[in-house]
Amino acid sequence: MGMKGYKSFETERLLLRPTTEHDAEFIFELMTSPKWLANIGTRNLQSPDDAARYIHERMLSQLARLGFGNFTVIRKTDGAKMGVCGLHDREGLNGIDIGYAFLERFEGHGYAIEAARRVKQAAIEDFLLTEIYAITTHENISSQRILEKLGLEYVSTVQLEGDDKELRLYLLKVERE
Repeated sequence: MGMKGYKSFETERLLLRPTTEHDAEFIFELMTSPKWLANIGTRNLQSPDDAARYIHERMLSQLARLGFGNFTVIRKTDGAKMGVCGLHDREGLNGIDIGYAFLERFEGHGYAIEAARRVKQAAIEDFLLTEIYAITTHENISSQRILEKLGLEYVSTVQLEGDDKELRLYLLKVERE
């Protein structure tokens, strides 16, 4: 168990631990990167201090409420913070959605699918979710491929409140033994 009793997870190459304020500089870099802005949208962060506030208000509050949230994905060989993968209780979606994003320099090595598979397993085995949702833009083909590999299926298009962008909604219904 990691910080204050919250779970962390690992894979062959990766360590996934709950994102905290200690990750503010990394989260600021990630959330202001061109790919994040294109695929996910602005979070109006101007500085690492804004990122620390965002982590506190959005990520840690959900972690405290539900026991799961956003995980920082760290490469074991060198400790590099590469991306995030998490389970989010998102406004406008009834259900928990899985999401991931990596800094561009770490893309193309299979880290996202490795992290997402582990988070999916945790969602089912540790957090006992019965459904896992995901949303992506129409343009984000690489994200759609990951969702399909995870076993999620395209359901419909959806718009989140205050956002005119049409998104693709995916769903995995968990079959319990």
